[in-house]
Amino acid sequence: MANLETNTLIQAIDSSAEARAKLSELISRYTPHDGYFDLPLPGVHLLRVSAEEKHPSRAVTKPGMCIVAQGAKRVLLGDDVFEYDNSRMAVYSTEVPVSANIIKASKEEPYLCLIVDIEPQKLAELTLKAFPDGVPKLQQPRALFLGKANPKIVEAGIRLLELMAQPDDAEFLQPLVMDEIFIRLLRSDIGSLVVQIASTDSNLQRVAKSIRWIREHYTESMKVDDLADISNMSVSAFHTHFKTVTGMTPLQFQKELRLHEAKQLMLTKMMDVSTACMHVGYASVSQFSREYSRLFGVSPSKDARSQITAG
Repeated sequence: MANLETNTLIQAIDSSAEARAKLSELISRYTPHDGYFDLPLPGVHLLRVSAEEKHPSRAVTKPGMCIVAQGAKRVLLGDDVFEYDNSRMAVYSTEVPVSANIIKASKEEPYLCLIVDIEPQKLAELTLKAFPDGVPKLQQPRALFLGKANPKIVEAGIRLLELMAQPDDAEFLQPLVMDEIFIRLLRSDIGSLVVQIASTDSNLQRVAKSIRWIREHYTESMKVDDLADISNMSVSAFHTHFKTVTGMTPLQFQKELRLHEAKQLMLTKMMDVSTACMHVGYASVSQFSREYSRLFGVSPSKDARSQITAG
């Protein structure tokens, strides 16, 4: 009996390793160089990085799941540190600024990741199928949570990428494969967390409403009382849940969004520092420069010059 169980375990490990190798091969096929790739399959993206990153970079996430085929990544959210590789799935539940860097990658074995966008409305539809007897008890919401890698989700990810070579069938089959991925995610060990993305009455989605408002009005002055009303919470409850989800206060969140947008404007639209500063809602260029330098580790003028030189 013991030998049978051991053999079964070995077969499962071999099968998982084979699936990860296949997923790595497919991601490599569609990422000819390092970078972030939007595929013709709606809501599906790939990331390839061929070197470890000593310093974290800042980015704003959006709801989605990451299936790592190879390598490892570290993410800082507020004071919390998350690390994941091909043994763990990462699910981002809402838009939030984070610091992140690749901590395991090389030219021979680059970091390879399949990213699938999560649409709360679609997830809500599937929740009813995954939990016909009622959803699990809601847990503390976070903007990022990790779970054990699910071999069945990896296999579904493989079938998803194989559709790249089947364009005539992709339109009809992709929704089915995506549904399978999300249903398996809902029924995984982090399902009770994932389900909050779909629940309109969860604290996560209440906070998400305020996050959407901040993103749409980030250049404007804001009052926390108004954000609490948008989230249908008391001010004290809103503060608590917003900090739990995002790892920062609403004002810190708004500041990071402004600085991220300013960086993009200077790098992609060649705006000068003063114009970008005013465009994102700052009244003081000196304050903008101080806060930009503190967040990105380099002054806005130097950052813009370095990007122009690199281009």
